[in-house]
Amino acid sequence: MIRFDKINLSYNNKDLLKDFCLEIKTGEKCLIHGKSGSGKSSLFNMILGFVRPDNGRIFFDDMVINAKNIWNVRRQVAFVDQDVSLGKANTADWLKFVFGLHANRMTADYKKKLMELFDYFELDIDAMEKDISNLSGGERQRLALIVSVLLGRSHFLLDEVTSALDDHLKQKCVDYFSIEPKWTLIAISHDSVWRKSPLFRIFDMETGQWER
Repeated sequence: MIRFDKINLSYNNKDLLKDFCLEIKTGEKCLIHGKSGSGKSSLFNMILGFVRPDNGRIFFDDMVINAKNIWNVRRQVAFVDQDVSLGKANTADWLKFVFGLHANRMTADYKKKLMELFDYFELDIDAMEKDISNLSGGERQRLALIVSVLLGRSHFLLDEVTSALDDHLKQKCVDYFSIEPKWTLIAISHDSVWRKSPLFRIFDMETGQWER
C-alpha cells in the first residue's frame, strides 16, 4: 500500500499539491495523468525520498517514509524514468555491474531470465554488444524495463516508459506489467494504451479524483 496523506508541496513559491490524498492498494495497477506541472513526477520523487513534502505524510506498507527507512523502501521499488539515464557503458558490462551490486546479489541468476525478456520485448540480442549511448530511445526504454523486472522488486514506478515505442510494443509492455497480481504498479503516461487497459485504475491529478 502507498498512501499520500494531506500532502502540501510547493515549488518556486507556487503550490504544486495542496492537501493531496491518494491511496494505492497492494497489487493495484494505477495510471496517473494530468497536464505538465500538475505534480505527477513529484509523487514518484516523494515515494523515493528525493523530494520531501512541506507538510503531510507518505505511507509505504503502513510505515511513514522517513530518512531512517527510505533505503528499505527503495529496495522494494523499481523506478524507470522517462529520460532512461543508463550511462555510456557497454550494455553487457553495465548489466554485470548492476547485478553485481550488493543490494542486487539475490538476482545473480539474471542471465537465465534475460534472454526470455529480450525475446518478449523484441529487443535484438545485438544490443548486448553495443554501448548504451548508441542504443535508440526505444531500445533503452526496453532495456530499462527488462532490468526493472530482473531486480525482483514488488513495486514499479514507470514514468513515460513507452513514449519511444511503437503501438505494438506499447501494448506488450502494458500487458506484461498487468499480469502479475502481486506487483503494485503506478504508471505516468500520455499513451492511450495504458488508459484502454481495463486492469488499470485512472487518477486525474488536476481534479484529485479517481476516474475509475
